[in-house]
Amino acid sequence: MNGLTLGIILPFLGTTLGAACVFLMKDKIPALLQKILTGFAAGVMVAASVWSLLIPSIDMTGKEGFASIFPAIIGFAAGIGFLLFLDEIIPHQHIDSNQSEGPKSRLSKTTKLVFAVTLHNIPEGMAVGVALAAALENNVYMPMAGAVALSLGIAIQNFPEGAIVSMPLRNAGNSRRKSFVMGALSGIVEPLGTVLTILLASFVLPALPYLLAFAAGAMMYVVVEELIPETQEGRHSNMGTIGFTIGFLLMMTLDVLLG
Repeated sequence: MNGLTLGIILPFLGTTLGAACVFLMKDKIPALLQKILTGFAAGVMVAASVWSLLIPSIDMTGKEGFASIFPAIIGFAAGIGFLLFLDEIIPHQHIDSNQSEGPKSRLSKTTKLVFAVTLHNIPEGMAVGVALAAALENNVYMPMAGAVALSLGIAIQNFPEGAIVSMPLRNAGNSRRKSFVMGALSGIVEPLGTVLTILLASFVLPALPYLLAFAAGAMMYVVVEELIPETQEGRHSNMGTIGFTIGFLLMMTLDVLLG
C-alpha cells in the first residue's frame, strides 16, 4: 500500500475501530477517562498544527522575514473564520450538553451529536489532504513520511473519538449496531475531505502554504472552542491536562521521527 492511500484511509480506520468499542463496553465512558481522551485529542491537534502544518507552510514559501510568515498568518486566520462560520450555520449538539448550537432545527439529538463530531472532523480531513498534496508536489518541505505521520496521529486520536461518539449514542437507547454505524459515519467526512483537498491543491499549487496554515487554523479552532473547555469543566480537569501532554508529545515525536 503506498503512502497516499495509507494517508487517506488511516483516520477513518481509527474512528471506525473506536466506534466498535460499543460492542465491547456495556456502560458509558467514565468521566475521568473521557477527560483524558479529550485532552489527548487536543494535544495531538495542537502539535500537528505546529509541526505538520504551520512550520512546513513557512518553510515552503522559500522567503525570509515577514514574507515567509504572511501565508501562514492569512491562512491560519481564514481557517479560524471558516470553522466559526460552519459553527454558526450547522445545527449541532455536544455530548455533555443539553443545549443545541447553530440555527434552530427539528433534527434529533442523535443527528446533532453526529453533526458536532463531523464539524470536528472536517479540519482533520483537510489537514491530512493538504499535507499529502504538499508531499506529492514538494517532497523537500513535506516528505510523504511526514504526511503519513500526520495521518497516523489523527488516526490515533480518532480512536477514542469514535468511542466517545458511539458510547453515548448507545447509552441514549440506540442499538449497538446503530451506535456503531453512526459513530463510524461521523468520521467519513475525513477521507472525503482529504481527497477533495488533494484535488483542490493540485489546481492551486502556489496556494499550498496558505492551505497548510488554513488547516492548522481550522484545527486550532476546534481545540480552543470545544476540546480545551471540555477538559476543564467539572471534575478531573487535571487528567485532561495530562491527556493533552501525552497527545502533544506523541504527535510531536511522530512528526519529528517520521517526517
